[in-house]
Amino acid sequence: MRMRNAIRPDLGRLTALLVGAVVASSCTSEKLVYRSEPSFTAPPAAAGNFVGYADTVTKQTVCGNCHVEKQAGWAGTLHATAWADLQASGHAGASCEPCHTVNKNGNSATSDSVGWVATHDARYKDVQCESCHGPGLAHVTAPSLSNKPLASIAVDTGTTIGNGCGECHNGTHHPFVEEWKQSLHANPEAHAVGNVSCQPCHTAQGALSTWGITTDYVERDQVATNPQAIVCAVCHDPHAKNNDHQLRFPIDVPDESQNLCMKCHHKRGTPDLTAASRGAHSPEGPTLLGYAGWIPPNMSTSGTDTIIATHGSERNPSLCATCHVSRFAVTDPATGSFVFQATGHLFRAIPCLDAKGMPTTGDCDVSQRTFAACTGSGCHGSGDVARSAMLAVEQRFALLDSTLTHMIAKIPANQFSDTDGKYTTGEGVKFNLSLSRAAGAYVHNPFLIEALMTASIKQITIDYGIPMSDKVNLNNLLPTLMH
Repeated sequence: MRMRNAIRPDLGRLTALLVGAVVASSCTSEKLVYRSEPSFTAPPAAAGNFVGYADTVTKQTVCGNCHVEKQAGWAGTLHATAWADLQASGHAGASCEPCHTVNKNGNSATSDSVGWVATHDARYKDVQCESCHGPGLAHVTAPSLSNKPLASIAVDTGTTIGNGCGECHNGTHHPFVEEWKQSLHANPEAHAVGNVSCQPCHTAQGALSTWGITTDYVERDQVATNPQAIVCAVCHDPHAKNNDHQLRFPIDVPDESQNLCMKCHHKRGTPDLTAASRGAHSPEGPTLLGYAGWIPPNMSTSGTDTIIATHGSERNPSLCATCHVSRFAVTDPATGSFVFQATGHLFRAIPCLDAKGMPTTGDCDVSQRTFAACTGSGCHGSGDVARSAMLAVEQRFALLDSTLTHMIAKIPANQFSDTDGKYTTGEGVKFNLSLSRAAGAYVHNPFLIEALMTASIKQITIDYGIPMSDKVNLNNLLPTLMH
Protein backbone atom coordinates (compact mmCIF):
# COMPACT_ATOMS: atom_id res chain seq x y z
CA MET A 1 0.00 0.00 0.00
CA ARG A 2 1.37 3.45 -0.90
CA MET A 3 1.35 5.91 2.00
CA ARG A 4 0.74 9.54 1.18
CA ASN A 5 3.64 11.83 2.06
CA ALA A 6 3.47 13.61 5.41
CA ILE A 7 1.63 16.91 5.13
CA ARG A 8 2.43 20.18 6.81
CA PRO A 9 -0.85 22.09 6.51
CA ASP A 10 0.74 25.25 7.95
CA LEU A 11 2.93 25.50 4.87
CA GLY A 12 0.09 24.74 2.46
CA ARG A 13 2.24 22.03 0.92
CA LEU A 14 0.93 20.45 -2.27
CA THR A 15 0.17 16.78 -1.91
CA ALA A 16 -0.01 14.05 -4.50
CA LEU A 17 -3.16 12.00 -4.75
CA LEU A 18 -3.38 8.88 -6.82
CA VAL A 19 -6.63 9.22 -8.75
CA GLY A 20 -6.47 6.41 -11.24
CA ALA A 21 -4.51 3.77 -13.00
CA VAL A 22 -4.82 2.90 -16.66
CA VAL A 23 -4.09 -0.68 -17.59
CA ALA A 24 -3.11 -1.42 -21.14
CA SER A 25 -1.72 -4.74 -22.33
CA SER A 26 0.92 -5.74 -19.75
CA CYS A 27 1.79 -2.17 -18.71
CA THR A 28 0.34 -0.04 -15.90
CA SER A 29 0.69 3.74 -15.78
CA GLU A 30 -0.22 6.03 -12.91
CA LYS A 31 -1.45 9.58 -13.27
CA LEU A 32 -0.84 11.93 -10.36
CA VAL A 33 -3.02 14.98 -9.82
CA TYR A 34 -1.96 17.67 -7.37
CA ARG A 35 -4.14 19.81 -5.14
CA SER A 36 -3.52 22.20 -2.27
CA GLU A 37 -4.49 21.22 1.24
CA PRO A 38 -6.75 23.66 3.10
CA SER A 39 -4.79 26.37 4.84
CA PHE A 40 -3.94 25.91 8.49
CA THR A 41 -3.89 28.68 11.04
CA ALA A 42 -1.75 28.17 14.11
CA PRO A 43 -3.87 27.73 17.24
CA PRO A 44 -3.92 30.33 20.02
CA ALA A 45 -1.06 29.94 22.46
CA ALA A 46 -3.49 29.39 25.34
CA ALA A 47 -5.11 26.41 23.61
CA GLY A 48 -2.52 23.94 24.87
CA ASN A 49 -1.56 22.62 21.40
CA PHE A 50 -5.12 21.65 20.47
CA VAL A 51 -5.72 22.53 16.80
CA GLY A 52 -9.48 22.03 16.38
CA TYR A 53 -11.27 22.96 13.18
CA ALA A 54 -9.54 24.07 9.99
CA ASP A 55 -12.90 25.39 8.76
CA THR A 56 -15.67 26.05 11.28
CA VAL A 57 -18.34 26.46 8.60
CA THR A 58 -17.83 23.08 6.91
CA LYS A 59 -16.66 21.44 10.15
CA GLN A 60 -13.49 20.28 8.49
CA THR A 61 -11.10 19.31 11.26
CA VAL A 62 -7.37 19.88 10.85
CA CYS A 63 -6.88 16.17 11.55
CA GLY A 64 -9.42 15.31 8.87
CA ASN A 65 -7.34 17.01 6.17
CA CYS A 66 -5.30 13.82 6.11
CA HIS A 67 -7.53 11.29 7.86
CA VAL A 68 -10.35 11.78 5.39
CA GLU A 69 -12.14 8.50 6.10
CA LYS A 70 -12.29 9.26 9.83
CA GLN A 71 -13.50 12.78 9.11
CA ALA A 72 -16.31 11.45 6.92
CA GLY A 73 -17.47 8.91 9.50
CA TRP A 74 -17.25 11.34 12.42
CA ALA A 75 -19.33 13.95 10.55
CA GLY A 76 -22.38 11.71 10.86
CA THR A 77 -22.17 11.30 14.63
CA LEU A 78 -23.78 13.36 17.39
CA HIS A 79 -20.28 14.35 18.48
CA ALA A 80 -20.11 16.51 15.34
CA THR A 81 -23.22 18.46 16.37
CA ALA A 82 -22.55 18.56 20.10
CA TRP A 83 -22.39 22.37 20.31
CA ALA A 84 -25.52 23.05 18.24
CA ASP A 85 -27.45 20.36 20.13
CA LEU A 86 -26.51 21.97 23.43
CA GLN A 87 -27.69 25.39 22.26
CA ALA A 88 -30.98 23.89 21.08
CA SER A 89 -31.56 21.98 24.31
CA GLY A 90 -33.06 24.89 26.20
CA HIS A 91 -30.67 24.53 29.13
CA ALA A 92 -27.30 25.53 27.68
CA GLY A 93 -24.91 26.89 30.27
CA ALA A 94 -21.23 27.43 30.86
CA SER A 95 -21.03 24.30 33.03
CA CYS A 96 -22.20 22.18 30.06
CA GLU A 97 -19.71 23.53 27.54
CA PRO A 98 -16.65 21.43 28.50
CA CYS A 99 -18.47 18.29 27.34
CA HIS A 100 -19.58 19.86 24.06
CA THR A 101 -16.21 21.26 22.99
CA VAL A 102 -12.54 20.36 22.61
CA ASN A 103 -10.60 20.64 25.87
CA LYS A 104 -9.04 18.25 28.43
CA ASN A 105 -12.19 16.10 28.78
CA GLY A 106 -11.82 12.64 27.27
CA ASN A 107 -8.06 12.64 26.75
CA SER A 108 -4.79 12.65 28.65
CA ALA A 109 -4.44 16.43 28.92
CA THR A 110 -4.45 17.54 32.54
CA SER A 111 -4.75 21.32 32.46
CA ASP A 112 -8.26 22.65 32.99
CA SER A 113 -7.50 25.69 30.85
CA VAL A 114 -6.96 24.45 27.28
CA GLY A 115 -8.93 24.40 24.03
CA TRP A 116 -12.38 25.98 24.27
CA VAL A 117 -12.19 26.54 28.00
CA ALA A 118 -9.09 28.73 27.60
CA THR A 119 -9.93 30.53 24.36
CA HIS A 120 -13.66 30.35 23.55
CA ASP A 121 -12.47 30.14 19.94
CA ALA A 122 -15.10 28.68 17.58
CA ARG A 123 -12.54 26.25 16.19
CA TYR A 124 -12.96 24.21 19.38
CA LYS A 125 -16.74 23.75 19.27
CA ASP A 126 -18.09 20.18 19.13
CA VAL A 127 -16.50 16.93 20.24
CA GLN A 128 -13.72 16.50 17.69
CA CYS A 129 -10.82 14.11 17.08
CA GLU A 130 -8.64 15.68 19.76
CA SER A 131 -11.35 15.24 22.39
CA CYS A 132 -10.24 11.60 22.53
CA HIS A 133 -6.77 11.71 20.97
CA GLY A 134 -5.45 14.74 22.82
CA PRO A 135 -3.60 17.77 21.42
CA GLY A 136 -2.45 17.25 17.84
CA LEU A 137 -0.23 20.23 17.04
CA ALA A 138 3.06 18.30 17.20
CA HIS A 139 1.80 15.63 14.81
CA VAL A 140 0.19 18.12 12.43
CA THR A 141 3.32 20.23 12.05
CA ALA A 142 5.77 17.31 11.80
CA PRO A 143 3.87 14.07 11.18
CA SER A 144 5.59 10.86 12.22
CA LEU A 145 4.66 7.48 13.64
CA SER A 146 6.39 8.37 16.89
CA ASN A 147 4.32 11.45 17.65
CA LYS A 148 0.84 10.41 16.52
CA PRO A 149 -1.60 11.12 19.35
CA LEU A 150 -3.20 7.76 20.12
CA ALA A 151 -6.46 7.62 22.03
CA SER A 152 -6.81 5.36 25.04
CA ILE A 153 -9.78 3.01 25.29
CA ALA A 154 -9.35 2.64 29.06
CA VAL A 155 -12.26 3.79 31.18
CA ASP A 156 -11.27 5.40 34.45
CA THR A 157 -12.98 3.55 37.28
CA GLY A 158 -11.64 5.68 40.12
CA THR A 159 -13.71 7.86 42.41
CA THR A 160 -12.75 10.90 40.35
CA ILE A 161 -12.87 10.19 36.64
CA GLY A 162 -9.86 11.71 34.91
CA ASN A 163 -9.73 10.32 31.38
CA GLY A 164 -11.72 8.66 28.61
CA CYS A 165 -15.42 8.53 27.72
CA GLY A 166 -16.45 8.66 31.37
CA GLU A 167 -15.32 12.27 31.82
CA CYS A 168 -18.44 13.36 29.98
CA HIS A 169 -20.72 10.34 29.95
CA ASN A 170 -21.44 10.46 33.65
CA GLY A 171 -23.58 12.17 36.25
CA THR A 172 -27.22 12.18 37.28
CA HIS A 173 -28.62 12.56 33.77
CA HIS A 174 -26.33 10.16 31.89
CA PRO A 175 -24.44 7.94 34.36
CA PHE A 176 -23.11 5.53 31.77
CA VAL A 177 -19.71 5.02 33.36
CA GLU A 178 -21.02 4.91 36.94
CA GLU A 179 -23.38 2.09 36.01
CA TRP A 180 -20.90 0.32 33.71
CA LYS A 181 -18.16 0.10 36.33
CA GLN A 182 -20.54 -1.87 38.59
CA SER A 183 -21.32 -4.35 35.84
CA LEU A 184 -19.62 -7.60 34.88
CA HIS A 185 -18.45 -5.95 31.67
CA ALA A 186 -16.16 -3.81 33.81
CA ASN A 187 -15.16 -6.67 36.07
CA PRO A 188 -14.49 -9.82 34.01
CA GLU A 189 -13.23 -12.95 35.76
CA ALA A 190 -9.46 -12.84 36.17
CA HIS A 191 -9.00 -16.47 35.12
CA ALA A 192 -10.77 -15.77 31.81
CA VAL A 193 -8.80 -12.60 31.12
CA GLY A 194 -5.56 -14.56 31.52
CA ASN A 195 -6.66 -17.36 29.20
CA VAL A 196 -5.79 -16.73 25.54
CA SER A 197 -8.82 -18.68 24.30
CA CYS A 198 -11.13 -16.57 26.50
CA GLN A 199 -9.67 -13.16 25.66
CA PRO A 200 -11.81 -12.56 22.52
CA CYS A 201 -14.85 -12.14 24.77
CA HIS A 202 -13.29 -11.17 28.10
CA THR A 203 -10.90 -8.40 27.04
CA ALA A 204 -11.36 -5.32 24.92
CA GLN A 205 -8.23 -6.00 22.89
CA GLY A 206 -9.33 -9.57 22.18
CA ALA A 207 -12.83 -8.57 21.12
CA LEU A 208 -11.72 -5.75 18.81
CA SER A 209 -9.05 -7.90 17.19
CA THR A 210 -11.44 -10.82 16.70
CA TRP A 211 -13.98 -8.50 15.09
CA GLY A 212 -11.40 -7.17 12.63
CA ILE A 213 -11.04 -3.70 14.18
CA THR A 214 -7.54 -2.57 13.15
CA THR A 215 -7.63 1.01 14.45
CA ASP A 216 -4.60 1.78 16.61
CA TYR A 217 -4.97 2.84 20.24
CA VAL A 218 -2.73 3.02 23.30
CA GLU A 219 -3.55 -0.40 24.75
CA ARG A 220 -3.88 -2.35 21.49
CA ASP A 221 -0.78 -4.52 21.95
CA GLN A 222 -0.96 -4.73 25.73
CA VAL A 223 -3.43 -7.55 26.25
CA ALA A 224 -0.86 -9.57 28.20
CA THR A 225 0.34 -6.73 30.40
CA ASN A 226 -2.62 -4.35 30.48
CA PRO A 227 -5.81 -6.21 29.54
CA GLN A 228 -8.82 -3.95 29.27
CA ALA A 229 -12.32 -4.94 30.31
CA ILE A 230 -15.28 -4.70 27.93
CA VAL A 231 -15.05 -0.92 27.75
CA CYS A 232 -17.17 1.62 25.87
CA ALA A 233 -15.11 1.38 22.66
CA VAL A 234 -15.79 -2.35 22.36
CA CYS A 235 -19.49 -1.81 21.72
CA HIS A 236 -19.43 1.80 20.46
CA ASP A 237 -17.49 3.07 17.43
CA PRO A 238 -15.92 6.46 18.24
CA HIS A 239 -15.42 7.22 14.55
CA ALA A 240 -18.75 6.54 12.88
CA LYS A 241 -22.47 6.04 13.26
CA ASN A 242 -23.16 2.94 11.21
CA ASN A 243 -25.78 1.87 13.76
CA ASP A 244 -27.87 3.67 16.37
CA HIS A 245 -25.88 4.96 19.34
CA GLN A 246 -22.69 4.47 17.33
CA LEU A 247 -22.79 0.73 18.01
CA ARG A 248 -20.27 -1.33 16.07
CA PHE A 249 -22.87 -3.91 15.10
CA PRO A 250 -26.69 -3.88 15.04
CA ILE A 251 -28.75 -5.12 17.97
CA ASP A 252 -31.90 -5.94 16.01
CA VAL A 253 -30.53 -8.73 13.81
CA PRO A 254 -31.45 -12.30 14.90
CA ASP A 255 -28.08 -13.68 13.84
CA GLU A 256 -25.39 -14.53 16.37
CA SER A 257 -22.61 -13.65 13.92
CA GLN A 258 -23.96 -10.13 13.37
CA ASN A 259 -25.85 -9.18 16.52
CA LEU A 260 -23.60 -7.10 18.81
CA CYS A 261 -24.52 -8.87 22.06
CA MET A 262 -24.61 -12.34 20.56
CA LYS A 263 -21.14 -12.04 19.05
CA CYS A 264 -19.93 -13.06 22.51
CA HIS A 265 -23.06 -14.39 24.17
CA HIS A 266 -23.42 -17.49 22.00
CA LYS A 267 -20.73 -19.89 23.18
CA ARG A 268 -21.60 -23.58 23.52
CA GLY A 269 -25.33 -23.18 23.12
CA THR A 270 -25.28 -26.57 21.41
CA PRO A 271 -23.10 -29.62 22.19
CA ASP A 272 -19.48 -29.22 21.12
CA LEU A 273 -17.35 -32.36 20.98
CA THR A 274 -14.17 -30.28 20.70
CA ALA A 275 -14.77 -28.25 23.87
CA ALA A 276 -12.79 -28.97 27.02
CA SER A 277 -16.05 -28.91 28.96
CA ARG A 278 -19.27 -30.61 27.84
CA GLY A 279 -21.57 -28.08 29.52
CA ALA A 280 -23.27 -24.98 28.12
CA HIS A 281 -21.33 -21.72 28.34
CA SER A 282 -22.79 -18.27 27.62
CA PRO A 283 -25.58 -19.73 25.44
CA GLU A 284 -27.95 -16.76 25.57
CA GLY A 285 -28.04 -16.05 21.81
CA PRO A 286 -28.91 -19.55 20.60
CA THR A 287 -31.38 -19.94 23.47
CA LEU A 288 -33.18 -16.71 22.62
CA LEU A 289 -33.29 -17.61 18.92
CA GLY A 290 -34.64 -21.06 19.70
CA TYR A 291 -32.04 -23.60 18.58
CA ALA A 292 -29.91 -24.21 21.68
CA GLY A 293 -29.56 -27.58 23.38
CA TRP A 294 -29.23 -31.29 22.64
CA ILE A 295 -32.37 -32.44 20.84
CA PRO A 296 -33.60 -35.79 22.23
CA PRO A 297 -34.84 -38.20 19.51
CA ASN A 298 -38.35 -38.21 20.97
CA MET A 299 -38.76 -34.42 20.82
CA SER A 300 -40.80 -32.84 18.05
CA THR A 301 -40.36 -29.26 16.92
CA SER A 302 -43.43 -29.38 14.66
CA GLY A 303 -41.34 -29.48 11.49
CA THR A 304 -39.32 -26.35 12.31
CA ASP A 305 -35.71 -25.96 13.31
CA THR A 306 -36.41 -23.63 16.23
CA ILE A 307 -38.71 -23.10 19.18
CA ILE A 308 -38.98 -19.41 19.94
CA ALA A 309 -40.75 -17.39 22.60
CA THR A 310 -41.90 -13.77 22.40
CA HIS A 311 -38.55 -12.51 23.66
CA GLY A 312 -36.89 -13.83 20.49
CA SER A 313 -39.64 -12.82 18.07
CA GLU A 314 -40.52 -9.78 15.99
CA ARG A 315 -42.48 -8.45 18.98
CA ASN A 316 -39.09 -7.74 20.56
CA PRO A 317 -37.06 -6.17 17.74
CA SER A 318 -34.15 -5.05 19.93
CA LEU A 319 -33.74 -8.61 21.28
CA CYS A 320 -31.11 -8.69 24.09
CA ALA A 321 -30.90 -4.90 24.43
CA THR A 322 -34.62 -4.48 25.15
CA CYS A 323 -34.22 -6.09 28.54
CA HIS A 324 -30.55 -5.64 29.31
CA VAL A 325 -30.09 -1.99 28.28
CA SER A 326 -33.31 -0.46 29.52
CA ARG A 327 -33.46 3.26 30.25
CA PHE A 328 -35.90 4.73 32.73
CA ALA A 329 -36.20 7.87 34.81
CA VAL A 330 -36.34 7.72 38.59
CA THR A 331 -38.61 10.30 40.22
CA ASP A 332 -39.29 11.25 43.80
CA PRO A 333 -42.62 9.60 44.66
CA ALA A 334 -43.49 12.44 47.03
CA THR A 335 -42.83 15.36 44.70
CA GLY A 336 -42.67 13.75 41.25
CA SER A 337 -39.39 15.55 40.61
CA PHE A 338 -36.54 13.98 38.66
CA VAL A 339 -33.93 12.07 40.65
CA PHE A 340 -31.89 9.94 38.30
CA GLN A 341 -31.77 8.69 34.69
CA ALA A 342 -30.93 4.98 34.56
CA THR A 343 -29.06 4.21 31.34
CA GLY A 344 -29.26 0.41 31.45
CA HIS A 345 -25.48 0.03 31.61
CA LEU A 346 -25.69 -2.26 34.62
CA PHE A 347 -26.89 -4.69 31.89
CA ARG A 348 -29.34 -6.24 34.36
CA ALA A 349 -32.78 -7.00 33.00
CA ILE A 350 -34.58 -6.82 36.36
CA PRO A 351 -32.24 -4.93 38.71
CA CYS A 352 -32.88 -4.42 42.39
CA LEU A 353 -33.89 -0.90 43.43
CA ASP A 354 -32.58 1.00 46.42
CA ALA A 355 -34.70 3.14 48.73
CA LYS A 356 -34.70 5.96 46.17
CA GLY A 357 -35.76 3.69 43.31
CA MET A 358 -32.31 3.65 41.71
CA PRO A 359 -31.06 0.36 40.16
CA THR A 360 -28.31 -1.54 41.96
CA THR A 361 -26.26 -4.69 41.42
CA GLY A 362 -27.15 -6.21 44.76
CA ASP A 363 -29.40 -9.16 45.54
CA CYS A 364 -32.93 -8.64 46.76
CA ASP A 365 -36.38 -10.16 46.93
CA VAL A 366 -38.25 -10.28 43.64
CA SER A 367 -40.72 -7.73 45.00
CA GLN A 368 -37.90 -5.16 45.14
CA ARG A 369 -36.88 -5.59 41.51
CA THR A 370 -38.05 -3.42 38.66
CA PHE A 371 -39.64 -5.13 35.67
CA ALA A 372 -39.78 -1.90 33.65
CA ALA A 373 -37.76 -3.44 30.81
CA CYS A 374 -40.36 -6.18 30.39
CA THR A 375 -42.99 -3.69 29.23
CA GLY A 376 -40.70 -1.78 26.87
CA SER A 377 -41.35 -3.83 23.76
CA GLY A 378 -44.95 -4.75 24.52
CA CYS A 379 -44.09 -8.31 25.53
CA HIS A 380 -45.84 -7.92 28.88
CA GLY A 381 -48.80 -5.75 29.79
CA SER A 382 -47.24 -4.52 33.01
CA GLY A 383 -44.34 -5.10 35.36
CA ASP A 384 -46.59 -7.04 37.72
CA VAL A 385 -47.64 -9.38 34.91
CA ALA A 386 -44.00 -10.04 34.02
CA ARG A 387 -43.14 -10.69 37.69
CA SER A 388 -46.02 -13.19 38.00
CA ALA A 389 -44.96 -14.96 34.80
CA MET A 390 -41.40 -15.32 36.07
CA LEU A 391 -42.50 -16.73 39.43
CA ALA A 392 -44.75 -19.29 37.74
CA VAL A 393 -41.99 -20.36 35.37
CA GLU A 394 -39.50 -20.66 38.22
CA GLN A 395 -41.77 -23.11 40.04
CA ARG A 396 -42.22 -25.31 36.98
CA PHE A 397 -38.51 -25.36 36.28
CA ALA A 398 -37.59 -26.15 39.86
CA LEU A 399 -39.70 -29.30 39.57
CA LEU A 400 -38.20 -30.26 36.23
CA ASP A 401 -34.67 -29.59 37.48
CA SER A 402 -35.04 -31.83 40.54
CA THR A 403 -36.58 -34.61 38.46
CA LEU A 404 -33.91 -34.53 35.75
CA THR A 405 -31.11 -34.28 38.31
CA HIS A 406 -32.47 -37.35 40.13
CA MET A 407 -32.68 -39.39 36.91
CA ILE A 408 -29.25 -38.37 35.57
CA ALA A 409 -27.67 -39.62 38.80
CA LYS A 410 -28.95 -43.13 37.96
CA ILE A 411 -27.46 -43.27 34.43
CA PRO A 412 -24.47 -45.70 34.22
CA ALA A 413 -21.11 -43.98 34.62
CA ASN A 414 -19.82 -45.44 31.34
CA GLN A 415 -22.26 -43.17 29.49
CA PHE A 416 -20.14 -40.13 30.35
CA SER A 417 -16.77 -39.53 28.69
CA ASP A 418 -14.95 -36.42 27.50
CA THR A 419 -12.71 -38.34 25.11
CA ASP A 420 -14.89 -40.79 23.19
CA GLY A 421 -15.79 -38.29 20.44
CA LYS A 422 -19.55 -38.73 20.73
CA TYR A 423 -22.55 -37.58 22.69
CA THR A 424 -24.52 -40.27 24.49
CA THR A 425 -28.05 -39.73 25.72
CA GLY A 426 -26.60 -39.32 29.20
CA GLU A 427 -24.26 -36.56 28.07
CA GLY A 428 -26.99 -34.93 26.00
CA VAL A 429 -29.48 -34.69 28.84
CA LYS A 430 -26.73 -33.49 31.16
CA PHE A 431 -25.95 -30.75 28.63
CA ASN A 432 -29.62 -29.74 28.61
CA LEU A 433 -29.61 -29.54 32.39
CA SER A 434 -26.57 -27.23 32.30
CA LEU A 435 -28.32 -25.15 29.61
CA SER A 436 -31.43 -24.82 31.77
CA ARG A 437 -29.28 -23.51 34.61
CA ALA A 438 -27.38 -20.98 32.48
CA ALA A 439 -28.04 -17.34 33.32
CA GLY A 440 -31.72 -16.65 32.79
CA ALA A 441 -32.22 -19.48 30.31
CA TYR A 442 -35.82 -20.10 31.31
CA VAL A 443 -36.56 -16.40 30.84
CA HIS A 444 -34.75 -16.12 27.52
CA ASN A 445 -36.84 -18.94 26.09
CA PRO A 446 -39.11 -20.89 28.48
CA PHE A 447 -40.75 -22.87 25.67
CA LEU A 448 -37.47 -24.24 24.33
CA ILE A 449 -35.98 -25.05 27.74
CA GLU A 450 -39.14 -26.74 28.99
CA ALA A 451 -39.38 -28.81 25.81
CA LEU A 452 -35.74 -29.89 26.11
CA MET A 453 -36.10 -30.86 29.77
CA THR A 454 -39.32 -32.81 29.40
CA ALA A 455 -38.00 -34.62 26.33
CA SER A 456 -34.75 -35.36 28.19
CA ILE A 457 -36.69 -36.94 31.06
CA LYS A 458 -38.61 -39.12 28.64
CA GLN A 459 -35.45 -40.09 26.68
CA ILE A 460 -33.75 -41.33 29.87
CA THR A 461 -36.68 -43.67 30.44
CA ILE A 462 -36.64 -44.88 26.82
CA ASP A 463 -32.87 -45.50 26.60
CA TYR A 464 -31.98 -46.57 30.13
CA GLY A 465 -35.24 -47.84 31.59
CA ILE A 466 -34.98 -45.40 34.45
CA PRO A 467 -38.47 -44.42 35.63
CA MET A 468 -39.28 -40.78 36.00
CA SER A 469 -40.10 -39.40 39.39
CA ASP A 470 -43.76 -39.18 40.30
CA LYS A 471 -43.09 -35.51 41.04
CA VAL A 472 -43.76 -34.55 37.45
CA ASN A 473 -46.48 -35.44 34.97
CA LEU A 474 -45.15 -35.11 31.43
CA ASN A 475 -48.66 -35.20 30.00
CA ASN A 476 -49.26 -31.78 31.51
CA LEU A 477 -46.04 -30.23 30.23
CA LEU A 478 -46.05 -29.12 26.60
CA PRO A 479 -47.73 -32.26 25.21
CA THR A 480 -47.72 -30.80 21.70
CA LEU A 481 -43.92 -30.86 21.68
CA MET A 482 -43.76 -34.58 22.47
CA HIS A 483 -44.28 -37.69 20.32
